[in-house]
Amino acid sequence: MTGEALCARVVVQRAGFTLDASLSAVAGEVVALMGPSGAGKSTLLSALAGLTRLSEGEIKVGDRVLDAAPHRRTHVAPPERRVVLLSQEPRLFPHLSAHMNIAFGLRVRGVPAATADTSADEWLWRVGLAGMGERRPAALSGGQQQRVALARALATSPSVLLLDEPLTSLDTETAGDVRALLHEQLTATRATAIVATHDAVDAVSLATSLIVLEAGRVTQQGRVREVLAEPATRFTAAVAGLNRVPGTVSDGVWKSGPLRIERGNDQSPRASTAIFSPAKVQLEAMEATTWTGALRLPDRVEADDGEWITRVTRLEQTPAGVRVRTAEPEVIVDLSADRVAGLGIAPGLPVRLRIDPADIRFSTPLDSPDDTDSTVSPG
Repeated sequence: MTGEALCARVVVQRAGFTLDASLSAVAGEVVALMGPSGAGKSTLLSALAGLTRLSEGEIKVGDRVLDAAPHRRTHVAPPERRVVLLSQEPRLFPHLSAHMNIAFGLRVRGVPAATADTSADEWLWRVGLAGMGERRPAALSGGQQQRVALARALATSPSVLLLDEPLTSLDTETAGDVRALLHEQLTATRATAIVATHDAVDAVSLATSLIVLEAGRVTQQGRVREVLAEPATRFTAAVAGLNRVPGTVSDGVWKSGPLRIERGNDQSPRASTAIFSPAKVQLEAMEATTWTGALRLPDRVEADDGEWITRVTRLEQTPAGVRVRTAEPEVIVDLSADRVAGLGIAPGLPVRLRIDPADIRFSTPLDSPDDTDSTVSPG
């Protein structure tokens, strides 16, 4: 099968929240949709699937207009859209076998029973469940249930497949297996798909394009690699595992709070953002016993370029160790657990940070989106 092109502007107004987002995908393209909780990702997918009515906008798949509002109001019912939504939960029929769950989607679309049975067997094999067709969902693991749900969705040859964080409820190993299966089947079927996710691994491994949605608005979009390499907001930087520190350039010096970097060839006053990896930041504990004392140290000791004193705001566990968050400016540093213990680091304590200016990239977008307060801990 081959998916169809998708072009949409979706406006959904609710009490205290407005989603206003545009997105597009060429036929056969996989687009990742990322954003913090409450950004409107599920609402956007629900509108594309026809489950949520538009307040304004248009949804077009191929040559078909599925929704239009408020003028020339059009709404194609969900069963007739050829747009399939696969959510976090598989939502299989508990009284039907895996085989019958897959065949059901075909039968309701008018496929003859014999053809539906043959197709269901083929899809069980394609998702790695050959010989397990007679099992009911209760006898399948979470990963196996998600495989059946994916087979049921793709068996109907949808024009557009919508996946709303399908790996969230799975353990890490199972999620990796299902992610590999998704990549294989989306590539093989050339399905047009929108994948909502919190995980940068999903975006990198499944999609060619990335849309970042924050507070109901698209804050960045483009090729996955380009968006993650040049994050436009703190949320995207966190997803990419990078520090993003807004600052200003004046008289050849970039500044953000106590952090300063010489930029001798850059004299024009303007905003500029520093982007650098947490792994490139060196951290040392301070001898000063109080935060007030630490604040006075810059007056007594001249700091080198890329060196500043700040305080720890919190510590977070990561698969590789500990993520140390600091303030003024907000920066994250990744350390091993034994290193943190050895330094005696704790929230509220002062620390000295260093970053080699050569490890910093500066970005000055022509139209920089507002930084939001939405943050996540990548890892």
